[in-house]
Amino acid sequence: MPDVPVRPLTVDDTDTALALYNELTFGPTTQDGAAFAAVLSHPGTTVFGALACGDVRAMVTLHLMPNVTWGARPYGLIENVVTQGPWQGRGLGRAVLTHAVHAAWAQNAYKVMLMTGTRRGAKGFYESVGFSSEDKHAMVIRHP
Repeated sequence: MPDVPVRPLTVDDTDTALALYNELTFGPTTQDGAAFAAVLSHPGTTVFGALACGDVRAMVTLHLMPNVTWGARPYGLIENVVTQGPWQGRGLGRAVLTHAVHAAWAQNAYKVMLMTGTRRGAKGFYESVGFSSEDKHAMVIRHP
């Protein structure tokens, strides 16, 4: 894997982040910079970006959640893993995801979870990073 610089994103990265969100979603596109700022300011949440050629080309959101079980150690939730189309397959997604997992371990998280859509075909990618679906089932309910 190439040595890919990864850093926390800031509000200065809003335009790039919104473009990446729009590559990710099957839903309506977003142009809401205030929503991105709200995510960045949420306690326990960090959006990490992987850089190539000086620009953010991939990102992931890590939410660290307080917990009562497991000795009150937090758990991590990964969301919105995305790499710009032309940069896929170059190790950027793996770098940013691995960075987020290591950040969770550094905060003493006892586990990190994620869900991936069945239409994305990314299950093998997540398994190659170390995630497993052997002992958990992901379920979703959406507001009508």
